[in-house]
Amino acid sequence: MMIYLDNAATSFPKPETVIAGMQDCMYRYCANPGRGGHSMSLESGRAVFEAREALSCLFNISDPTRLCFTKNATEALNIAIKGVLNEGDHVITTSMEHNSVLRPLKTVQRDMGIELSFMSSNEYGETFPDTLLKNIKPNTRLIISTISSNVNGIVMPVREFGKIAREKGILFLVDAAQGAGTLEIDVEEMYMDMMAFPGHKGLLGPQGTGGLYVREGISIRPIMQGGTGSSSEYVYQPNMMPDLLESGTLNTPGIIGLKHGIGFICSFGIQNIKVYKHLLVKKMHEELEECSGLKIYSRSDIDKNTGIFAFNIEGIDSSEVSYILDKEYGVASRAGLHCAPMAHETLGTVKSGLVRLSTGCFNTVDDIEKAIYAVKEILNNRR
Repeated sequence: MMIYLDNAATSFPKPETVIAGMQDCMYRYCANPGRGGHSMSLESGRAVFEAREALSCLFNISDPTRLCFTKNATEALNIAIKGVLNEGDHVITTSMEHNSVLRPLKTVQRDMGIELSFMSSNEYGETFPDTLLKNIKPNTRLIISTISSNVNGIVMPVREFGKIAREKGILFLVDAAQGAGTLEIDVEEMYMDMMAFPGHKGLLGPQGTGGLYVREGISIRPIMQGGTGSSSEYVYQPNMMPDLLESGTLNTPGIIGLKHGIGFICSFGIQNIKVYKHLLVKKMHEELEECSGLKIYSRSDIDKNTGIFAFNIEGIDSSEVSYILDKEYGVASRAGLHCAPMAHETLGTVKSGLVRLSTGCFNTVDDIEKAIYAVKEILNNRR
């Protein structure tokens, strides 16, 4: 049986309620939501709206229509970045961003001539509010921050960033790919103007789901136009949310699965998930941090890590370590650059990459003990 420690890529297994909910949808009412007046279409539409409401409750979004569904966080980030920036704008972001932020930003920098600044950070990639203040310019239009790094789990001070952005009249976009489902996220309390999230990671939904929250009053251009099931007589994209950003048929079964993932999280408790994942990560730190030849890149503090143990073994390539963990010990991990090259520059692992063990709420202490044993054996055998 595989010990699955790659939850930062996608969570596994999914709750039984997620699987059952998607199956029920596919068997009973999987018609096109908002595209028909018959009972199956109406039931699909109701189920999709219930998912919007569940997410809105989780993130304290007062108006569920301000949340649009996407196929993943990458799509949501592209919509947000390309939808609000104009030529001559200045953007500030962190060095720990995923390529789903970096690549759209570098593309609009090349194609539109925007200015781009990266905040400096400490050895773990943690960035602080005073660094943000130093980078603000008169033409700063957008501040973007991950809530937690996918490479080493470091948590960013997004509330403080958001407060500064709100005071300065600058838009604030949060990539919640690694925080949603583990950290308590309140879009109002954290001053978020936009927030992108995937459904398949900490929210325990299926792949092919995600979303973007856009605060009331923010003007955003859609990057795609098409059928919405509304205002069909109008040849341009409707201006109302979520139709403005939701062209084409939605992934109804996936969205239903995501709704049930949210239900599982709410019954388990976000704080309980956070504490449990911390217990697992802390155990890895306690057992491995004194091992000679092992370098750790993540923090063990509960408020500084969303469930990742990032490391390298001296003298062995990270990809080889990950291969050995899989083939000899049945431990699923992730190695290499993790789609975040600047994060690896910050951590000093551009050439080597690193090995990431990422926990989930279905992992057990026994899983962690077996993973620790495997890492120690690889360390001993390298000699």
